[in-house]
Amino acid sequence: MFGRFEYITDLQCKVKSQQHQLDLFRTGEKYIKMTSEFRAVSAKQDREIERLKRELAAAHVKVIAERDKWFQVYEDIQAEHAKEMHRQERVAKDIEERALRAERRVDELKDENLALRRERYDIETELEEERGKNQKLTAQINQNYENSSIPSSQSKNRKKITNNRERTGKKPGGQPGHKGHGRKKQIPTNVIEIPPPVEWLNDPDYEITNIEKRRQNVGISLVLNVEEYYTVAFRHKKTGELVYADFPAGVVNDVNYDGSIKGFAFLLNNHCNVSIDKVRELLSNLTGGALEISKGMINGLSREFSMKSETEQKKIFLDLIGAPVLNEDFTSAKVNGKNVQVFCCATPNEAAYFAREHKGHEGVKGTPSELNQNTHVHDHDTTFYKYGKLHQECLIHILRYLLSSIENEENLTWSTKMRKLLQEMIHYRNSLEPEEDFDPFKVQEFENRFDEILDIADKEYEYEPPTQYYEAGFKLCARLRKYRDACLLFLHDKRVPPDNNLCERLLRKIKRKLRQVMTFRSFEALDYFCQSLTMMVSLRDQNKNLYETVADIFNIA
Repeated sequence: MFGRFEYITDLQCKVKSQQHQLDLFRTGEKYIKMTSEFRAVSAKQDREIERLKRELAAAHVKVIAERDKWFQVYEDIQAEHAKEMHRQERVAKDIEERALRAERRVDELKDENLALRRERYDIETELEEERGKNQKLTAQINQNYENSSIPSSQSKNRKKITNNRERTGKKPGGQPGHKGHGRKKQIPTNVIEIPPPVEWLNDPDYEITNIEKRRQNVGISLVLNVEEYYTVAFRHKKTGELVYADFPAGVVNDVNYDGSIKGFAFLLNNHCNVSIDKVRELLSNLTGGALEISKGMINGLSREFSMKSETEQKKIFLDLIGAPVLNEDFTSAKVNGKNVQVFCCATPNEAAYFAREHKGHEGVKGTPSELNQNTHVHDHDTTFYKYGKLHQECLIHILRYLLSSIENEENLTWSTKMRKLLQEMIHYRNSLEPEEDFDPFKVQEFENRFDEILDIADKEYEYEPPTQYYEAGFKLCARLRKYRDACLLFLHDKRVPPDNNLCERLLRKIKRKLRQVMTFRSFEALDYFCQSLTMMVSLRDQNKNLYETVADIFNIA
């Protein structure tokens, strides 16, 4: 109740106040007072505005003055900047001119450098060219029978073969306490008794014993054994025809020579490589001039011997066809100054020679090698890979080529390692007893080392590629990898030799004959000589008396 009273009182006070204000407005007093106050305030504001205008004017003047000062400073700075820019432009122009001169000089130096580099490249290329030529010429000059296919007989200044045996201090010849190998005594054709000295017969201090001392003086003499056949001839009374008894087979001419003379002359000419003139001279001297054989007869002995031994040659041919391992090789010969070929195929017991116009498949055609389907041993002639089932390359040639690589590629190591490995493998193969077989683990080790060395060769040639003047080592490496099995077959079959020395030795007979005749007069003469040589080699390997067997063949009717 008390709160409501206060509220009403407060409202009444506010109403009275508002009524008083209203009365003032109605009378005008409030308006006058407000006008007066407004004028006072307005005057004050006007004075303030005037003051601010004056201050603004002063500030404006000051700003203008400051602006003028800044403009002056700016003009001074701009003038200084223009001056500095002018100076910088001169410096920049100088620098640009210097840069242009430097660029021109750099271009000149680049041209000079390019010319020098080209000149250096040309010099290095020429130097490399000369080095390659030098390497090639050195390799050619250093070729001999040890590092190439050149036979030892054609090598100049051959070094002396050293004797590696240790000196014992003993004198040469038989040693005391050892059984001597005396000369063989012969059956005497004439016994001559030497009478005892008279001083010993009449001396009572000496008595005769049953001991006989004998010594032989052996000599030879060639005696002509001439058998002359004759028979009485009969004449037909009406026709005048002469008839007589038949002479023995082979006695067809007035004078005939049997196998003893033909065999002797044949062996001298074709086995001992004595010229036809020397054979005639020797036979004449041995018979005291009684036997004078014509050159034509001696020259025709090869043909006669070949024709009379056709059956034996066919047997040799068939044996070589069925041989489990067959060695084969070509060598060159001359017929009337033209190069031809002689082909040889052989086993340790038999051999056959064939005269051919050319090498290759044409040379192999018609020989046992064409028909033999077993293992072939040869040099690296790819023709032979078309025949047979398995192949073995001659490692002696490979060892020579590796030695050449060692001498001409001193920075590479693979050729030395491969050469030592091949020598080790050959030594292992040759050291086996006849009944001993290969150790498979040892063979596998050899093959792994073989492959590892070829991998080393690939890396070395990748780092140091071969030059165009000496590529033999690089080609040999590729060849060993391609024909790997043909290089290692001898480690899997004891019948297979690691080399082709058999044919190499047999073909030397052709070379020795060529040194004597220089060139054959006809291809037929070379062919007959090859057929004759086939028989002589086979007869020798059969441990037969060569002279007697040849004489018997000539005696065949």
